[in-house]
Amino acid sequence: MDNILKYTPLLLDGLWMTVRVGLSALALGIVFGLIGAAGKLTKSRFVPTVTHGVTNVFRGVPELVIIYIIYYDLPKLLSWLTGGSVNLNPYGAGTIALALVFGAYASETFRGAFLAVPAGQLEAARAFGMTRLQVFRRVHLPQMWRFALPGLSNLWVVLIKDSSLVSLIGLEELMRASVIAQRGTREPFTFYSLAGLIYIGLTVVSTGIGHLLEKRAQRGVRVA
Repeated sequence: MDNILKYTPLLLDGLWMTVRVGLSALALGIVFGLIGAAGKLTKSRFVPTVTHGVTNVFRGVPELVIIYIIYYDLPKLLSWLTGGSVNLNPYGAGTIALALVFGAYASETFRGAFLAVPAGQLEAARAFGMTRLQVFRRVHLPQMWRFALPGLSNLWVVLIKDSSLVSLIGLEELMRASVIAQRGTREPFTFYSLAGLIYIGLTVVSTGIGHLLEKRAQRGVRVA
């Protein structure tokens, strides 16, 4: 018990870093997902094929491999392109890598959500004289979120668990803090179990928030 109290501040700092990385990757991943969905839904002949190919790569390659590539190889590529010295810290590399994977999966969620919006509502908006941009901003986009939220909630839970992989490039998030604690006390079962309980707690809280957001999004919707 004394060891747990001793390392509690370290674990809390690690928990905060896990949440920070998760939220940063979520925000960036949503942007990537929307771009991917737009590419898949465009009427162009080649853009959907290219977009599907890119997202399949990020969905097929293990997250750890992507993290290593972003952390070790992306700075070298950017340095070569810019002619200077580009460095990427573990936080930035982890955020970008997790966001790319999240965005690849989210693009399918968004694509399905856009297609799920009733065509009659879009036609009615155009009949009122709205421009294509107004229809998208006032009708299509708000309605899409209602269909996308369940899938995004599940992807967020996966993202939080995948954030533990960033510890392998030196970021002191929850898993890294647990490793440091168990090395200092030689009590791996205690601290790895504690980390597991914290991840379960994050999942429970995230699921609850997701259900609240889904319930709010369903307000005013008639259920047959």
